[in-house]
Amino acid sequence: MIEHFEPLRNMEAFTEDMFNRIIDFQERKHPAWDESLSFAERIKGLPLHNLVFSNPDRDPARFGPTVAPYFPLRDEIRRIVAYARQVAEAPVFCDVHAGNGFIGSLIAQEEVNVIGVRDPSAKPNQIRDFYDRERYQMRETAIAAIDFAFDVAFSSWMPSGKNYTPEIVKHRPKLIVFVHTQHINEETGEPQTGVPEAFTDLPEHYTLIHEWGTIRPRDLFHEIWGDLTPSIEETRYTKVYTDVPYVDISVPDYLPPAHPYDWEKELEMALLALQAKEHLRAQGMI
Repeated sequence: MIEHFEPLRNMEAFTEDMFNRIIDFQERKHPAWDESLSFAERIKGLPLHNLVFSNPDRDPARFGPTVAPYFPLRDEIRRIVAYARQVAEAPVFCDVHAGNGFIGSLIAQEEVNVIGVRDPSAKPNQIRDFYDRERYQMRETAIAAIDFAFDVAFSSWMPSGKNYTPEIVKHRPKLIVFVHTQHINEETGEPQTGVPEAFTDLPEHYTLIHEWGTIRPRDLFHEIWGDLTPSIEETRYTKVYTDVPYVDISVPDYLPPAHPYDWEKELEMALLALQAKEHLRAQGMI
């Protein structure tokens, strides 16, 4: 058990570095804000905190999340791409709720073609453009006006109160990846993503072949670092649907190791610290 918590011996240096990067981001000194830099430069050292919370100076009446509505994990992105490669030799993704292109660009970095669709009438992210200009295409158009062919519909964080299922399935993508949460906004009473009916009444030729949930624990930061903001527990669900010819595809439970995103190092440390604190509670030490 002690060996399991060994990385926490570096907690002081880790915390100092993390707080410095959070402050840099809040003061707009982090490379993420500089659209002249490459995507790889902009995501280097991007704090996990800023993928959970928006910047303090964001006006929610004018802007959506500063960077993204959730923290993506590389294993999940690679699993999605592995499915896509089984429905097409060179799969084309359509990122149907592209936002600033951040999450879609992570998919594109796995060497697949991704086209983002951004509705001009939608509320922009605080960082309006955060996509890989070398690998990712951004098109300013509504979903109903999509005029290109694609193999995979990536529906990530459908706008609250909207149901774009009919507009998406009319293109008959070979694969649909639906990322959402069931959380309800306590202030408005509306779903945080889409509507409960989204992708529940699909044409018969679509089948749900895989789904998983990713839990963000309550007070992921605040429980360990009291100066940081409290947060609710949230589960992010990913569902994979295929058209009839592809219902038998599967992805191995184990994919070859790949370098995780920088923010995953902070996630690992935060989760480990939460485990350690729970262990101490169980021992009656705190």
